[in-house]
Amino acid sequence: MEHAGKHALVTGGGTGIGKGIAIALAEAGAEVTITGRRADVLEDVATGNDRLHPMVMDVADEASVRDGIAAAAAKHGPVQICVANAGIATGGPFEKTSLAQWREMMATNLDGVFLTLQAAMATLGPDEAGRMIVVSSIAGVRGLKGAIPYTVTKHGVIGLIRGLSEEFMRRPITFNALCPGYVDTDIVRNQLPSLMKRFDVDEQGAIDAMAKGNRHRKLLEVDETTAAAMWLCSEGARSVNGQTIQISGGQV
Repeated sequence: MEHAGKHALVTGGGTGIGKGIAIALAEAGAEVTITGRRADVLEDVATGNDRLHPMVMDVADEASVRDGIAAAAAKHGPVQICVANAGIATGGPFEKTSLAQWREMMATNLDGVFLTLQAAMATLGPDEAGRMIVVSSIAGVRGLKGAIPYTVTKHGVIGLIRGLSEEFMRRPITFNALCPGYVDTDIVRNQLPSLMKRFDVDEQGAIDAMAKGNRHRKLLEVDETTAAAMWLCSEGARSVNGQTIQISGGQV
């Protein structure tokens, strides 16, 4: 129960990586606010676990983020662990990407992280410890063909945590990014139909094509990213700051 008495907040906590991290933090004793845009999904995750607290919040909406995090802190205390995980993943040829698509990706994946971290940090006292974690991607440390706006946002959040780690070096707050490869989640599974059509393969063939993006050619499991997040939240990682933790089956 390492995190007993702490308040954690996980955006996109209703599915996939965010859900896995939220449940692990609750099991470690934290009171965990899980946010997302779909109340029913959040409530399903929280059912039966008194330490999971669902809250509808849209990270692309400034008022929703600032008001939501302030309300969560008023109820459960300052946000000592913040996992900025919410994001969207779409792709397509660069020359066919519209400005509207570009801006939607920036608003959710980059602006949303900025707002989440800033609002969470506003709940902390000047000497209060905190762990700020962003779920980036291997796309944050290399180029990803056919997903230029996504790649830009994931590079951007790494720049954000590196800058913050320098600016707040004298305070007991760490800022780190997780960079998982292709994880077996809904966000990956939702891309299978287009891959099946593109490569003229069945579902397993599409999964295999996706898995090739990881160095060991296997889809990652959610628990692998969860374990990395829990380590970054631990006392043992108190001097790990401004880092990108790659989880991809090998060197990217």
